[in-house]
Amino acid sequence: MCLAIPGKVIEITQENGLRMGRIDYAGTVNTACLECTPEVEIGQYVIVHAGFALNVIDEDEAEKTLALWREMAEKSAEQGLDVLGRPLDEDEDRSSADEL
Repeated sequence: MCLAIPGKVIEITQENGLRMGRIDYAGTVNTACLECTPEVEIGQYVIVHAGFALNVIDEDEAEKTLALWREMAEKSAEQGLDVLGRPLDEDEDRSSADEL
């Protein structure tokens, strides 16, 4: 299952002739290819699937989506589950909601 969470572009680089970006997903940073979104700039939000930024979204929409993710993570953690319904350890209960 793939769940799209908005990520903020914090750096843009070139790797092997491809435009790449470091994407911050509420504290977790990964790299994604930006070739499908040539208009994206540092500070903007993107939706990434399979390592490719597919859409640029505005900050208000990103914040609304992140708020919903935080709420889902908190509600799931209260039940001892992650947002995908998998059981959490007690230590993970507190941190999963905090990461979003």
